[in-house]
Amino acid sequence: MSVKYKIRDQHGLNYLTCAITGWVDLFSRQVYRDIVLDSWRYCQIHKGFQVHAFVLMSNHLHLIASCHPPFRLEDVMRDWKAHTARQVLLYLQDKSNPESRREWLLYLFSYFALGKKDKQTYQVWQHDSHPIELYSTEVISQKLDYIHLNPVRAGLVETPEDWKYSSAPFYAATRDSGNETYAPSLDIVPIWQWFYEEGPGAW
Repeated sequence: MSVKYKIRDQHGLNYLTCAITGWVDLFSRQVYRDIVLDSWRYCQIHKGFQVHAFVLMSNHLHLIASCHPPFRLEDVMRDWKAHTARQVLLYLQDKSNPESRREWLLYLFSYFALGKKDKQTYQVWQHDSHPIELYSTEVISQKLDYIHLNPVRAGLVETPEDWKYSSAPFYAATRDSGNETYAPSLDIVPIWQWFYEEGPGAW
């Protein structure tokens, strides 16, 4: 893997992008969104994983994340991708589960695995997460805006907080309440516990 795609600071803030192979719109179904969100929660509780901001689109996601020692962000992201890919494939291979795109998805995931060195049968995620180390408040602010404006740029909503598969509603709520704790800074706090348990909408 190229050095430019390595996570250099394993415990600092990193901006990450994870995309489905072939940019397939996997996350147009709730079941696959749930796999991502539930696995994030598991990693938060058991692997020191911290989500500070995120957006989940139809075929990719962006997030700002960090990891508590002794865990390493690179290891957690690798294990998270492997786990979610297995869960997606288990769901697809169980013909009792509703999925009109089953054969097409399995075909595509097998096609993108062809010729890979590890001889895998399927590939769900693109391998690279394109990490960007967030070293200043200016860079954090820019990435927060980019993350939260993704659905707006895609024409899906008019304002960032209208997209519920995102941390934008949380940031909007804390801003409107006058809470400055979550203003962009080098020590922005994790939001996942709040969002998962109290945030808008039932996942």
